[in-house]
Amino acid sequence: MNNLNKSALVVEGGAMRGIFSAGILDAFIKYEFNPFDICIGVSAGANNLTSFLANMYQRSYKIYTDYSLRKDFINWTRFLKGGHLLDLDWLWDTTLKEIPIEVDRIVNSKSKFYVGVTEVKTGRIKYLKPTVQNIKMVLKASSCIPIFYRDFIKLDDVYYVDGGIADPIPVKEAVNQGAKKILVLRSRPYSYTMKQKRKDFITHLMFTTHPKLKESIIKRHETYQESIDFIRNNKELKIIEVNPPETFKTKRLTKEFEILKNDYQIGFEIGERLVNQLNNQL
Repeated sequence: MNNLNKSALVVEGGAMRGIFSAGILDAFIKYEFNPFDICIGVSAGANNLTSFLANMYQRSYKIYTDYSLRKDFINWTRFLKGGHLLDLDWLWDTTLKEIPIEVDRIVNSKSKFYVGVTEVKTGRIKYLKPTVQNIKMVLKASSCIPIFYRDFIKLDDVYYVDGGIADPIPVKEAVNQGAKKILVLRSRPYSYTMKQKRKDFITHLMFTTHPKLKESIIKRHETYQESIDFIRNNKELKIIEVNPPETFKTKRLTKEFEILKNDYQIGFEIGERLVNQLNNQL
């Protein structure tokens, strides 16, 4: 690939719905399929990409179907008492200790890796290239869903939250990086349309002192639809969109092991087909 004909892999977030792209990426690992010059992800998508680029088969699967199901991570009682609903601190500390990421493989990968994070002050997306020193905090920032996790993540004196707020499907960034061939792994069925919330009083209340972030949250449905329109209506680029089927059962906070296992398997089987279909196209 030359600089004018780069290929990119873009992975949407979606919390537990990321089990779908985890399955696809494990199939890619199994069949040693990585023709991508650029890999870009937000939130769960970024975390799935770390396992892919580190060549750590089923690391993401284990996190979704084991660690993420423990009460230490998703805990409504703790949330109602003023704590985190999603305890990212526990999840990151525990998984990095027990199934550590092979960071050297990621930073030395032939695929340039970018993680989307939303800047609290401006409400805008920023794409960070993780390093050995900051990868833990960058990934945590990209997954920091406001309200569900009650803090912001500070990196170099700047506060960030979930990258999926400002750019939920970062396909345009892939184009900005020079990609002409783009594979987009979604976490929603093809028919899904994000609707505007009528009155999100919690958002208005919680982010009064962060007006730009509040604006990005309120307008997220517009940003989301713009990305989908770009993917489906662009005639100048080769963009392949891969969605979970309409029967996909996993939701943002699904904790049922069998549902997650089955939806992972759906992703894995689709990944196997993609390897065969795309072997000479990307």
